[in-house]
Amino acid sequence: MENLLGLLRIHVQRGVNLAVRDVLTGDPYVVIRMGKQKLKTRVIKKNVNPEWNDDLTLSIVDLSLPVKLTVYDRDTFSLDDKMGDAEFEIGPLVNAVKMRLEGLPNGTIITKVQPSRENCLSQESCIIWNNGKVVQDMFLRLRNVETGEVELQLEWIHVPGSRGL
Repeated sequence: MENLLGLLRIHVQRGVNLAVRDVLTGDPYVVIRMGKQKLKTRVIKKNVNPEWNDDLTLSIVDLSLPVKLTVYDRDTFSLDDKMGDAEFEIGPLVNAVKMRLEGLPNGTIITKVQPSRENCLSQESCIIWNNGKVVQDMFLRLRNVETGEVELQLEWIHVPGSRGL
């Protein structure tokens, strides 16, 4: 607990136009990794535009580690097929949290992160003040695959008694 900086809640909303890995469709799920931590969403059967709406929570001890996301197609009789991957940094979100903002109107944009060759963003990512919390919406373009995006929302959670930011 003494090394814990806080928690990162990742709301895995949906996949868009994911690659077909079965005959006409796929059974996708998402694996999120950061350091030694590994979390999974549920499998959505026969859908290349899945709506997961799953919340996954990472314990953050090192802000420099990237968060790695991989989409897989669940297969019954063989190894699961990879449907692409992406990676993102939590630095911009953490910097916004460190501003210690209070009392802003809901929906206030704190900062924006532009898509670039150094990130997997498919469009501008806004970090906003929402219901007393700093959240970041992002669309990640999957790499190493012909098509597909994943929509996420990040939220920093302060843990009382942790080292904090």
